[in-house]
Amino acid sequence: MASDAILSEVEHLHGVCERLENLAERTPRLTTELLTIAGNVRSSATLLAVLVATRLHGTDGSRPD
Repeated sequence: MASDAILSEVEHLHGVCERLENLAERTPRLTTELLTIAGNVRSSATLLAVLVATRLHGTDGSRPD
């Protein structure tokens, strides 16, 4: 199902965020940039999850016709 595939990608994106944050801790010269990118990726993942919840499942948890 499409929603499951998208939510799987959301999980992967959250993993990317964690890895970028870990890199930021170990790379002081790039900390700000890496954290900014991680925040942008996290925001995108959140938007994808919201789209699945509202467009594919409906706001009440049902699927739209």
